[in-house]
Amino acid sequence: MNSWADLYVMTLLLGYVDPSDPCFVAAILTITFNPLFWNVVARWEQKTRQLSRAFRSPYLACYSLGAAILLLNVLRSHCFTQAMLSQPKMESLDNPTAYRMGLALLGVGSTFVLSSFFALGFTGTFLGDYFGILKEARVTTFPFNILDNPMYWGSTANYLGWAVMHASPTGLLLTAVVALVYMVAILYEEPFTAQIYQQKASLSHKRS
Repeated sequence: MNSWADLYVMTLLLGYVDPSDPCFVAAILTITFNPLFWNVVARWEQKTRQLSRAFRSPYLACYSLGAAILLLNVLRSHCFTQAMLSQPKMESLDNPTAYRMGLALLGVGSTFVLSSFFALGFTGTFLGDYFGILKEARVTTFPFNILDNPMYWGSTANYLGWAVMHASPTGLLLTAVVALVYMVAILYEEPFTAQIYQQKASLSHKRS
């Protein structure tokens, strides 16, 4: 039953979307490229330490990657917004109640993103563990005690809220792509991050 409902919703959204629109294509490309970029670069750094050697510091290398990720995320958000503005609105969403719901989602998403950043710090947020910059233990304070990967799901909520505020079926479809890409990224990242901290724990145990 749920699969039929999901199929109906996707068919409804696709009725509003022109997939050949350059703005839509640019949004899809930036949404899929960004996690691919930071995962490939971070794993390459973890295996080779080339960035740390180039910058003569793992911290400077991590800060540089973080800056690149931030710029790419600004570009992604810009392409997402332009794709929404270039395509039709959904009349049933174009009302004050939906706008307020979108605003609430944006507030929740921003809370998760910002609190995650403050809990992790810059290097923790931007893959510092791949640069050998490890915390004593994995963070378990808010919002990590509420859900796993709150940065990703907060970002998804932001895009969902932004789409609802614009009454944009294109934005809703792109948000689904954001969520899907993040789920793939989590499957790719989680075991690798766990392995890094297991190696750290093993080394600490041997030294003690």
